[in-house]
Amino acid sequence: MDYFAQVAAGYAAHRPTYPAAVVDLLAGLAPGRDLAWDSGCGSGQLSVPLAGRFSRVIATDTNAEQIARGRTHRRVKYRRAPAEASGLPDAVVDLAVSAQAAHWFDLPGYYAEVRRVARPGAIVALLTYGRIRVDADVDPLIERFYGGVLGRYWPPGRRFVEDGYRSLPFPFEEIPVPPLEMSAQWALGAFFGYVGTWSATQALERAEGRGPIETFQRDLANVWGPAGTVRPVLWDLTLRAGRL
Repeated sequence: MDYFAQVAAGYAAHRPTYPAAVVDLLAGLAPGRDLAWDSGCGSGQLSVPLAGRFSRVIATDTNAEQIARGRTHRRVKYRRAPAEASGLPDAVVDLAVSAQAAHWFDLPGYYAEVRRVARPGAIVALLTYGRIRVDADVDPLIERFYGGVLGRYWPPGRRFVEDGYRSLPFPFEEIPVPPLEMSAQWALGAFFGYVGTWSATQALERAEGRGPIETFQRDLANVWGPAGTVRPVLWDLTLRAGRL
């Protein structure tokens, strides 16, 4: 089953957009700002912010549904292509970046493609975010659902997300980067929409039906607050950056 085809609409609607601080950091590291390649782009959560700092962004994904829902920007061109075969010419890319997708890749193939398309001195960057945080009342319920109810339904690659990609092979000259964070202001409906995009949530529903998910939603609604209550939500971001 193509998981991302099943959740493309929810992904476009509910996945967070990356903060300006990340884009500024990547643009500052790159040797130029002509072309950024965003591989595994989804519906453009990073591609569009990158277009504010790069003249051109090529955003690729293997999934046609994700590409079809890509957020439009005059500097972003979406293409259906795997991470291992971008279709780009040799030595043209200032920044090769993948956000919340590298754990799905054939990494040796992707890294070979990065080396082929990168300009001398170009940057390769892998970005990931882990567990969402809200506050001391909400977080224990999230943890129980995430690690307990969903635990056996997460795909094997999730372990790389959990450790901030630190155990992923990264055969490049690594550049130290500061701690990063992503935030949003969400009502409960937006939060549930985001949870619905998790691969493990989809697997749980296929295996056990909606019951466990609805139980989590009821429990969380009891502590979230009145309907329409907006709460700040946070993720720690990890960026591994290297120079070619």
